[in-house]
Amino acid sequence: MAYKGRHINPRRFDRSQIKILLILLPLTAFMALPIVFIINHAFKPMDELFAFPPRFFVQNPTLENFTKLIKFSRNAGIPLSRYLFNSLLVTVITVVLALLLTTMSAFALSKIRFRGRDMMLKINQLAIMFVATAVLIPRYLVICRLGLIDTVWAHVLPLAAMPVSLFLVKQFVDQVPDSLIEAAYLDGATDFQVYLKVIIPIIKPAIATAMVLVFQQVWTNMETSSYFINDESMKTVTFYMNTLVNAANGVAGQGVAAAATLIMFIPNLLLFILCQSSVMNTMATSGIK
Repeated sequence: MAYKGRHINPRRFDRSQIKILLILLPLTAFMALPIVFIINHAFKPMDELFAFPPRFFVQNPTLENFTKLIKFSRNAGIPLSRYLFNSLLVTVITVVLALLLTTMSAFALSKIRFRGRDMMLKINQLAIMFVATAVLIPRYLVICRLGLIDTVWAHVLPLAAMPVSLFLVKQFVDQVPDSLIEAAYLDGATDFQVYLKVIIPIIKPAIATAMVLVFQQVWTNMETSSYFINDESMKTVTFYMNTLVNAANGVAGQGVAAAATLIMFIPNLLLFILCQSSVMNTMATSGIK
């Protein structure tokens, strides 16, 4: 047992780890190259953007690209801050609503028996196979019939239901012992109290992972701004940034496009760093089951 603990899972650095590091470090560096490049590219001045052969690292960093990005938004008549506010508002509302619906639905589909439960599970699994483009027309018809065009809810409602998140969270709820829930019912707890005080504390890692998935889906979404929003002041920063990137032709526009890409990438990176341990626990636990 001592031999196994020393060589397979050493508490300190061991020579047996060298061969693993020799494999993982080059792979890590290779996967980090695009991130390092886009960060450096966003801060390159004009002469380095035109340099040939292209330089990987920035020599004289500047904020000129970000300044141009802000000026472009002002010339369009709507400040960049307005797009950012719309994205933050839509993201917060959608993430909260999606997590609430996901956790409640997972609890009901896993631990409460009712007629039609199996059919709902099959519908959710079927929904995972459909891409957003396949249901674009039905979504538009629903949003239009509800009179939600050019409103915040046109951004929120199409993304509030996340079949993948529901499937993931339900797998965690399935692992909660039935005896624990029955004990709570014997103590006089209601369904909502069991959900709030028993289920939620146990499935926190799955909730964190679902939050990351929902956030990425909402933050990078362009569909709602493109098809459900006509008012320019109601569109999100993702739509504006992608429009800007498409309009930035030539080498001169690459710096502005890189600055826009960096702004869109940073929130995803920060959220993953904050929730990293919970996401890793989710992957490990789902593999054990």
